[in-house]
Amino acid sequence: MDAPLLTAPADIRSRIQEAAGLSLDRLPMLQLIFDRLATACGDALKHLAASAIFYALSGVRGGRFGEFLDAYETGAVVGIFHAPGWDGHVLVGFDRDFVFTMAEVLFGADGAEPPLEDERAFSAIELGLARMILEQVGRALEASFGLVSRTPFRLERMETRMEFAVIGRRSNKAVQATFLLQALNRGGEMFLIIPQTVLNPLRPDLAKVLTGESAARDPRWAQQIAAEVQKATVTLRAVMEERHLSLGEIAGFRVGQVIALDATPATRIKLEGNDRPLFWCRAGQSQGAYVLRIDEPIAQDGEGVDHGRAG
Repeated sequence: MDAPLLTAPADIRSRIQEAAGLSLDRLPMLQLIFDRLATACGDALKHLAASAIFYALSGVRGGRFGEFLDAYETGAVVGIFHAPGWDGHVLVGFDRDFVFTMAEVLFGADGAEPPLEDERAFSAIELGLARMILEQVGRALEASFGLVSRTPFRLERMETRMEFAVIGRRSNKAVQATFLLQALNRGGEMFLIIPQTVLNPLRPDLAKVLTGESAARDPRWAQQIAAEVQKATVTLRAVMEERHLSLGEIAGFRVGQVIALDATPATRIKLEGNDRPLFWCRAGQSQGAYVLRIDEPIAQDGEGVDHGRAG
């Protein structure tokens, strides 16, 4: 049967791009996304473990899908994720050392015992831990790739035999990112394999350079920063009067002594937050309680002419 003719320009460009392969040097956003993915995965694991965990991107390379999987054979567990926004799949895997190390970390081991070198099949508990971590990786993928394209990553299934981890032809070109895990004086590797056909539509966005200006205007980033700032605890203090005394005068204080203040009900009160002057206020009462009414902000390069500190 004759191959179908390619008449649409988009089809022709797609075939040419697929045959030529991806030039990773021309996709700077891809490196940034993988760095963000490593940070997100590391933060998620740190919240689960008491031991220190180091997680980092160790390499990115292009190649054939089958060649990447052959390197792991039966020594890994992989998760197949569907990205509906891309109408494609990606593969995330953990090698044997990664699974064994995380099992020891999450169950409170201290690293005193030597690392496992057993070639046995993964236990049900280890596969359960792998699924839990894969689900966290899926959320990290969604957040990281949100820089260029928003899509959920849904874990469809897990496989421990690489011949069943099929998301395309073994001869298809793909990009592999590897991530290094270190904990309890041992380590492991996570790998992410993305078919080139999935990345081709994202090339224009992956080729962009994210500058500091554009990052600062990211509304999601700004919203997250604002939410965290608003959770911060700040101690407020109202200062009625301030005076300087010598150490001898302070040493002469006696119990019952009355210290007269120059402040009057009309004196403005300085409102401080964490020892930083913020506002000039007026004192008053409301429903039997002392209150402050804010008059104006205090310029940070000078505090005006009203000085006072008395509690």
